Amino acid sequence: MRYGEAEQRSMAANGAVNYRANLRNRTPQPRSGDASARVHRRRLALTLQCELEADDLPARGLLRRWIVSVLERDAVLTVRFVGSAEGRALNRRYRDSDHATNVLSFVYDDVGDAVSGDLVLCLPVLRKEAKQQGKTLVAHCAHLVMHGVLHVQGYDHETAAHARLMEARERSALASFGFADPYAASH
Repeated sequence: MRYGEAEQRSMAANGAVNYRANLRNRTPQPRSGDASARVHRRRLALTLQCELEADDLPARGLLRRWIVSVLERDAVLTVRFVGSAEGRALNRRYRDSDHATNVLSFVYDDVGDAVSGDLVLCLPVLRKEAKQQGKTLVAHCAHLVMHGVLHVQGYDHETAAHARLMEARERSALASFGFADPYAASH
């Protein structure tokens, strides 16, 4: 993660779990009958960090598959799971909003042909939202990981047209894993 030297020191002092894997990945095959069935190979350098003890986090391999399913180019990414205090501090510092949010995306300069960035997911917020929305933590986490990766690649939802495009990408990728449309009830 590169969002700040102070945060780096804090993570090290608090014993953040840090995993690194440089992998060559293949996106999952779209469901049969999908006319756009194409296989893309993307290189993913993935670092996973967890600031808190949690036994309900998705496995690394599953996180990697979710990420690769929405990658449009090679990527160097860090995914960090944090608690409410760190989530709130980062949201306050970088978005001027004094509460923890579900996911923050940090985009850095591209590394060669690869996109580079960090995703910070606030686990207590994810758990609360999943419960409120009547979905599993895994389904909600899959959605927000994909959502964050799309942001790192330049997608946004600032206009209705951009939101439709981003949501369509999310729906398609989530469906390929058997997850329901996260926007079905909100539109």
